Amino acid sequence: MSFATKKDEENGLSTYYNNKTTVIQEARVFNESPISPRKCRALLTRIVYLLYVGESFNTQEATTLFFGTTKLFQHKDSALRQMVYLAIKELAETAEDVIMVTSSIMKDMQPNSEVIYRPNAIRALCRIIDPSMAQGVERFFKAAIVDKNPSISSAALVSAYHLFPHAKDVVKRWVNEAQEAVNSKSSSFFGSSSSGGSYLGWGGSSASANTGYQPIPSTSYITQYHSLGLLYLIRQQDRMAVTKMIQQLGGGRSGAGTTLKNPMALCMLIRYAAKVMEEDPNVQKQMLDLLEGWLRHKSDMVNLEAARVICEMKNVTPQQLTRSIAVLQLFLSSPKSTLKFAATRTLAALAVTHPSSVAACNIDLENLISDPNRSVATYAITTLLKTGNEASVDRLMKQISGFMSEISDEFKVIIVDAIRSLCLKFPAKHESMLAFLSGVLRDEGGYDFKRAVVEAIFDMIKFIADCKEQALSHLCEFIEDCEFTKLSVRILHLLGVEGPKAPQPTKYIRFIYNRVVLENATVRAAAVAALGKFGLNNIDAKLGRSVHVLLNRCLDDVDDEVRDRAALYLKVYEEPPLIQPYIKEESIYSLSALESKLVSYLSDPESIEQPLDLSSIPKISKEQAAKDSARPTSLDTIGVPSTSKAATPPPPTAAETQSNYAQQLAEVPEFASYGPVLNSSTKPSPLTESETEYQVSVIKHIFKEHVVFQFNVSNTIPDTVLEQVSVIMQPQADAGLTEDFIIPVPSLSASTSPGIVYVSFTRETPEEYVQASFQCLLKFVSKELDPSTGEPEEEGYPDEYQLEDTELAAADYIVPSYVTFASEWDRLRGGVSLTETFSLPSMESLKGTFLSVLECVTEIRF
Repeated sequence: MSFATKKDEENGLSTYYNNKTTVIQEARVFNESPISPRKCRALLTRIVYLLYVGESFNTQEATTLFFGTTKLFQHKDSALRQMVYLAIKELAETAEDVIMVTSSIMKDMQPNSEVIYRPNAIRALCRIIDPSMAQGVERFFKAAIVDKNPSISSAALVSAYHLFPHAKDVVKRWVNEAQEAVNSKSSSFFGSSSSGGSYLGWGGSSASANTGYQPIPSTSYITQYHSLGLLYLIRQQDRMAVTKMIQQLGGGRSGAGTTLKNPMALCMLIRYAAKVMEEDPNVQKQMLDLLEGWLRHKSDMVNLEAARVICEMKNVTPQQLTRSIAVLQLFLSSPKSTLKFAATRTLAALAVTHPSSVAACNIDLENLISDPNRSVATYAITTLLKTGNEASVDRLMKQISGFMSEISDEFKVIIVDAIRSLCLKFPAKHESMLAFLSGVLRDEGGYDFKRAVVEAIFDMIKFIADCKEQALSHLCEFIEDCEFTKLSVRILHLLGVEGPKAPQPTKYIRFIYNRVVLENATVRAAAVAALGKFGLNNIDAKLGRSVHVLLNRCLDDVDDEVRDRAALYLKVYEEPPLIQPYIKEESIYSLSALESKLVSYLSDPESIEQPLDLSSIPKISKEQAAKDSARPTSLDTIGVPSTSKAATPPPPTAAETQSNYAQQLAEVPEFASYGPVLNSSTKPSPLTESETEYQVSVIKHIFKEHVVFQFNVSNTIPDTVLEQVSVIMQPQADAGLTEDFIIPVPSLSASTSPGIVYVSFTRETPEEYVQASFQCLLKFVSKELDPSTGEPEEEGYPDEYQLEDTELAAADYIVPSYVTFASEWDRLRGGVSLTETFSLPSMESLKGTFLSVLECVTEIRF
């Protein structure tokens, strides 16, 4: 077969050769008699190539090609048969009636068939069969998993791994065979099987005899890697079984007794151990002993993985890090670049939390600054920036400047982030670091790199007062030639906030107005907002008049957003009382609560006739709003792989919680006449222990004339269903509350938990804030599940479960609202003050005392 040359490709010959229409037309070679293996292999290769580069066949085309390919089963050419199976696997996802080829594939799965056929047949069968047919081929898969030939065993294990999501009950029965494959100690040979055929013999034993092919010993033990993955997949829901598996295969404290010979299998086992430690801290000591044993393994891959897991452990102590850091330090002097890179990257991450422990490697890391691999040098100098002292900052900054132009933007961002943290660690060295950041800001680079530099300068402005004016000047110079709109807008916003406070605010006006003249509409709008803040925040009347003139010029802008902003600030000029709510206000409405309010307002036909009331929407600080906007959305988190390094998403804010509760209650028809929810509990209060079989928590919702208790009830018993689940509440005498009704849960099982029970009370005197204590009793009808059908039995028995008391306290009536501490403090300066001294002997540190007091203050919600 001749290959197209570069000249042919330029002439379009390659495009024609690999055109989908051409391939479909040439598929008639499958029907020729006799079959030409060479032509068929070439065509199948082109089909697979098209699928791999993203070309798609419609259902009819795929079906035609699929059944044309199956005609080649009558030919015994081994290489052709391999291509047939490869094409079948890829086309099976689109073609119809693919199950009809099952019998042909099953023939090649027989133990007496050619060895080269069996692995391919197993992989293809996994794609072809329906999940309901998995039980029919169970015998073949079990035999293949324990086959002495590693290619056959691995093919069966990987196929079982892919079958598991669709036929869990069947694949779980193969656990003994998978365990046998893991513990297999016999030397495997490519080509050794009961049939006597060769793996690469191109036709089995007869071909082997003709070609003189000899079986090659396999020392990779790759079957152990595949079987371990299948074992974990089967047992992943049983943490005790996973822990036992790790201990059995771990080989004891020294790691020498393990039956695992494949380094990748050991790395996989180490990752399972890390996951078990994360889920159950009680087994941390046992797992740590195993990890330290693996630090002495003969494979560098295993040593590195064990060291990395120890370094990433939660609450790891410096003593526990000693051995892993020693192993990583040895890798720093390795001649292999991959080992040096992996070691420096692990140490760079560890230096964030344990800089003193990593400092022992500083001499080796300094030798790597001049390493020819710039990636290794980047991580080395990043680690030194985190572990070095103040005296070494200038020297390191000079070394960094030497190779910044030689590394990619990805590693430039890593260095800038390290310098960003170093600025806050050593504020006295801000001049050299600011000079470095301003220098790289003028260099060529992408958006991510420039954003990292700008955010580093932002942090210096926020936390280091001495460098604020100089840093603002550097940012002003940057926006003169900035190609990124987002960065220009952020810098202009910062200039509008910090510029009016500067000793000489007028020097920033020129840079801002240049953006009004020269930039796009988005940047012009941000520049107008910054100009308005300069004119309205500054006490200099002359500056205010100058800005007023500039804003008047902006009224002729072609963009409506720019004109609207200019008109807004000019209106504020005319009415000074508007400066406080529009310019100096430090709080904003909670966007999630505002959205919920608007949705409920638009969905209620009666409320549209009245003006929208914003008084019930809580306000939050701008810092809190910025944190909320940085939270990952559902679109950002879907499909993201979970790793030990992944940050835990922040919990919902109080405003989001309130909005969710309000939406939940709006869906209950019985509460439609109650009006809007005035306040809800920020978090559920547990009424049972976390280990009990029935778990109940309560949330209190305050309406204008009613109080609604929401009970979240969970049933943890898998073979029992609770019906007519309700909570009986008995308030104390003269509580001033009258029970209205109870909304029970009709049926509650372990899979449908938690269920919600509502209990409503009417406040007899809405003007008073009633405080009361309630006795709570969980009542239900318990029914057993039939193991054969999964349905509950017809007859059950009534039962009840005593819950802890719950209280309606004064804090439940208090709606949190944002205030500026400085203004409130000044307002209360002339009021009554009282000073008292308290003794806190149980507190061990000032930080712990502060956190305890803060928790108490948060609970009373002041």
